[in-house]
Amino acid sequence: MAVGYRADGPPATLPRAPGATVLAVRALRCWLVMYRRTWRGSAWTSVFGPLFYLGAMGYGLGSLVDKNGTAALGGVPYVVFVAPAVLCVQAMNTGMSASLYPVFGSLRWNAVYLAARATTLRPADICRGHVLFMALRIAMNSACFIVFMAAFGLIRSAWGVLLLPAALLTGLAFATPTAACVITVRREASLNYPVRFGAVPLMLFSGTFFPVTRLPGWIRPVAYATPLWHGAALCRALSTGTAFASTGDAASAAIHVCYLTGLSALGLWLGGRTYRGRLYV
Repeated sequence: MAVGYRADGPPATLPRAPGATVLAVRALRCWLVMYRRTWRGSAWTSVFGPLFYLGAMGYGLGSLVDKNGTAALGGVPYVVFVAPAVLCVQAMNTGMSASLYPVFGSLRWNAVYLAARATTLRPADICRGHVLFMALRIAMNSACFIVFMAAFGLIRSAWGVLLLPAALLTGLAFATPTAACVITVRREASLNYPVRFGAVPLMLFSGTFFPVTRLPGWIRPVAYATPLWHGAALCRALSTGTAFASTGDAASAAIHVCYLTGLSALGLWLGGRTYRGRLYV
């Protein structure tokens, strides 16, 4: 009797293979199980670290800045100016921390990726599942910070309800390209470079603590090209209510969204290729 045929009827149909979304969710469940055991180690620093930073910079330094006028800040107190940017810095740090050592360790140390590759998951599914977990971490940390912002009266517009997706986009704009690159890294020491030469300079020179217009003219185009500036400008406009005050403001907000979405999608596409190159067997 031929394989795949039943003696009493037509050929037996094979079970349908799960779709890409189902497989990505299966990969996500692995990270959720692990995070259920380790969340306490990151909860305090993820939630209260940015809050203390906001208190020191927004209220401490802000008390000195406000004495000299706030015209350069759009007429809002310094803490209102800096809070949305700190939200984006937190999203950036969460995205990078979730895509540096966890990605490298999943291939080199605890072999989570190798174990997943031994199942029906494809490299692209493993990548997408891990990115879903990164998005969840970014959303959780950002939501906590937004609650603090609302409690302190730092959100001046109803458009603040869009702060969470804006912060999520900002974090993913860093997480997906970082993960796509880290999967190819061979040496652990190389993981320090994105933070030292990427995250720290961006935090200082992307309009987080002062307007980009205060920078020298020759470096402003560089600042405008950074994803952190786009995220900070978008969140600041949503928080203060200027995102849709005019047609030009709405166009600027759309540019920010398109830039962050495009960079996140590019990182996800690149991750599918680099993960396939490292995990294909």
